[in-house]
Amino acid sequence: MSWNWNSHGLPFLPGYTFRDVTKSAFHRSQTLNYKNGYALPRGPTVGTGQDPLLSEELIQQQISELSSETSDITYGSFDRKLAKDFIPAHVALDKKVLRYYAYFQENILYSPEEKYRVRPVVIYYYLEDDSMCIIEPVVENSGLPQGKWIKRHRLPRNESGEYYQWKDLNLAMDLEVYRVKYHITDCDAFTKEFMESEGIVLNDPEPIPVDPYSKRRKNPQPSYTTPSNFDRMHQFLTMDKKVLQFFALWDDADSLYGETRPVTIRYFLVDDTVEVREVHKPNSSRHPFPVLMRRQKQPKKIKAESFPSCVLEVSTEDVDEYHSPKDFQVGQTVKLLGRRFLLCDCDGFTKEYYQKNHPDMEMKPTEVPKKTDMLQERTKEVPPYNGFGSFEDTLQNCLSLIPERPKKNVLKMQENSQKVLRYSARLDSQNPEDEGRSFILSYFLSDDTISIFEKSTRNSGIIGGKFLKKMRIPKPGSTVDNPEFYSPADFAIGATVEVLSRRFVLNDADPYVLTYLESNSSQIPSQTLDSLHQKLRVGTATNQPANQNGDDVAEPSS
Repeated sequence: MSWNWNSHGLPFLPGYTFRDVTKSAFHRSQTLNYKNGYALPRGPTVGTGQDPLLSEELIQQQISELSSETSDITYGSFDRKLAKDFIPAHVALDKKVLRYYAYFQENILYSPEEKYRVRPVVIYYYLEDDSMCIIEPVVENSGLPQGKWIKRHRLPRNESGEYYQWKDLNLAMDLEVYRVKYHITDCDAFTKEFMESEGIVLNDPEPIPVDPYSKRRKNPQPSYTTPSNFDRMHQFLTMDKKVLQFFALWDDADSLYGETRPVTIRYFLVDDTVEVREVHKPNSSRHPFPVLMRRQKQPKKIKAESFPSCVLEVSTEDVDEYHSPKDFQVGQTVKLLGRRFLLCDCDGFTKEYYQKNHPDMEMKPTEVPKKTDMLQERTKEVPPYNGFGSFEDTLQNCLSLIPERPKKNVLKMQENSQKVLRYSARLDSQNPEDEGRSFILSYFLSDDTISIFEKSTRNSGIIGGKFLKKMRIPKPGSTVDNPEFYSPADFAIGATVEVLSRRFVLNDADPYVLTYLESNSSQIPSQTLDSLHQKLRVGTATNQPANQNGDDVAEPSS
């Protein structure tokens, strides 16, 4: 339907419009076009039913005239500056919470010490969605499950389905939630300001009553029992969360290479327990579990037993004394469960604790010792030599769980690998059957060992061959813990060498022996050199065979 009124110049009012009965097209013109696959809008060129469009200037002028002429008459005058923007409630009241302080009484059954308990709580009211939550402040060592008492949601007011609102809350009133009465005593400053801005007058605040059991705990009644020598409850209350921390080195002698590892020793003052943690370094190829010794009391002195016993764990009845803070002093070594720890430093709290409680102990940090120094200190506690094997082999059994071969002087072995001092000797014995037995004593300069071969004699009935394998021979009279071994300076012509309770008298030597001893004359006594000079000169004067190859004292092939 179209109304043609512009052609006649009549106003667009009822009774001044006429219907064009000859018009048959009423479609709107196309305002959307596609170009290269994209939708592009375009303005209409004609109106509905192919009617001509008014110019935009004329349309804006007509709209402004109508608004200026009829706005005051129709709607009256108003100030646009007084209009406020609409803000929803979830934005205006976001993070605005009312906080009330309250308490409730919990009845205690079957207890002779208390009948009820006063438990303070905090009530939070969220203005955003009218939800509430009740939280009980956590008190350390209370023994009660505390924290969030009622989670955040809309609390029901009655059985009709109504919920609590901020208008229902006030001071000095009871708030019943799920059959528990919470008595509101006070609120914070924001809650008080908000309620006064809404026209609600708050009641006077009330103090939270004192819990009778807590009051009796702080002021205990006089007891007529004999007090113990040590109050563990006092230690628990005063020393909780107080830990002495030491930085130490673990002398790991039982490992494959006998290395030292940095560890942290923690002494818990609350129960006198000790924990050892290994300092884990990245890319160290070690296990990622740093606890070396779990937290436990470390025994210092165990009771002596007169009969053998085998137990899995040491009980308190078997221990005379446990480790205390006096046993941990920086710069000294402490032994825990068979492991040695050198205390190098400690933290600030530990220094303050020792200055206050043990002023006679100095807690100065020490330098990290070298590995050789710790090895020497560790060998001081080696048990005495038991006579099995060599002294070096027995020492390795004490230093490591898996003994290693004793280390040798590689440079000395390389320089003297083919150097051997050979002597001719006879057996000094009271047995007449040992007369005429001759031996070759060889001293190997590479490792200071001695071997003895016996020469075979025809029609003697004695089979020659190896008499003593290569080994180090201690001198007679030397101690077992610190033995003194034979050296080339002790082998003079005519000297007696005692080997495993047998006595050998040296009567000749290889010419190479004199050459070697003259090259090291500063370490050889003059008596040894004179005896060799006298023997070898006599042999040369009487034209006895004494060539450089030492054929006269050569070892027979075994």
